[in-house]
Amino acid sequence: MRTAIVVGTGLIGTSVALALSRRGVTVYLDDTDTTAARTAEALGAGSLQLPGKQVDLAVLAVPPGRIGAVLARCQLDDLAHTYTDVASVKARPSDEVASAGGDPSSYIGGHPLAGSERSGPLAARADLFEGRPWVLTPSPRTDRASLNRGLELVSLCGGVPVLMDAAGHDRAVALTSHAPHLISSLMAARLEEAESEHIRVSGQGLRDVTRIAAGEPALWGDILEANAEAVTSVLEAFAADLDRLLSVLRAQRSADAAVRARATGELDRILRRGNRGHARVPHKQRARPDEFVAIPVAIPDQPGALAALFSAVSEAEVNVEDVRIEHSIDQPRGLVELLVDPASVAGVRRVLDANGWSRHEDPHAGHGIRSADRAVGSMTGIRNPDPAR
Repeated sequence: MRTAIVVGTGLIGTSVALALSRRGVTVYLDDTDTTAARTAEALGAGSLQLPGKQVDLAVLAVPPGRIGAVLARCQLDDLAHTYTDVASVKARPSDEVASAGGDPSSYIGGHPLAGSERSGPLAARADLFEGRPWVLTPSPRTDRASLNRGLELVSLCGGVPVLMDAAGHDRAVALTSHAPHLISSLMAARLEEAESEHIRVSGQGLRDVTRIAAGEPALWGDILEANAEAVTSVLEAFAADLDRLLSVLRAQRSADAAVRARATGELDRILRRGNRGHARVPHKQRARPDEFVAIPVAIPDQPGALAALFSAVSEAEVNVEDVRIEHSIDQPRGLVELLVDPASVAGVRRVLDANGWSRHEDPHAGHGIRSADRAVGSMTGIRNPDPAR
């Protein structure tokens, strides 16, 4: 694969573009959200210039409900030889390809099982897919060349290809991703009006259970609507388990010792069943480094400043693992912390110095910093990237 275009420059689309660019593929970027697209370009994900000729592969990183229409438009423009997507629902987009006038022979559904509770291009990483399953869902009409390009995409991004039919995929992710997100959201919702003193005594367990509840509601609303039937089936079984657990807990308050004993035994079986289920969850094959070095940079509060900073950093050819921004509305500048692998520190500092950026040594940096996705708007005067892409 020599050329590719990524349509949609959110977390997944930008991560795909970064991974392909790192492997020498010429990548073009397209997004109706020009802010997100410019940010992805500044990160080194690709070029906003239009390709001069048909590219090898188009990756549609748009919500499930838009894939059919976007595919039809791209095919009408003869944009690529092969088309794939990265949506977490596969049956509905596959059905909508034909109804929208698309050609299913050059299309292969795809879903990389990697992501983050954060959204937008600033959360993207070139290594996001390394060692992670990447489902491909060829239909009976998908031609061999499209399947091969889909497999090549997975390989270039470091993923592990898994071939499934679309309906089987949707049942699987309903159990392993979509229902867990809703359960996490319901648990997190219990905290909305909780007493502050109760939240103060929360531990890692609560953070683990509610972490994914931070996902973007607009994106998840689209996903859940597209896979509602399969998710409903999982949650109905979960509700039955929850009813049984409630009965057990009530029985433990019984005055009858025999009833309490039976309840204790049933509770133990429920917990052990959870142990066995947890043991089946595959562990990550590749863990990210536990610690990164924060490089503080003073940045003026003016349009384009953040993009210019990332453009300079991209010259060092290193991956920025995370970004944190501290900014006050009444101040003429803000503080950006670039979190990088320790081995990359010297290269980043050298490029920053060469481009005239002021590295800021602030002992308080990192305290009270908002997430980069939320802070971009106030830093540059532009609206936030659309996290649904």
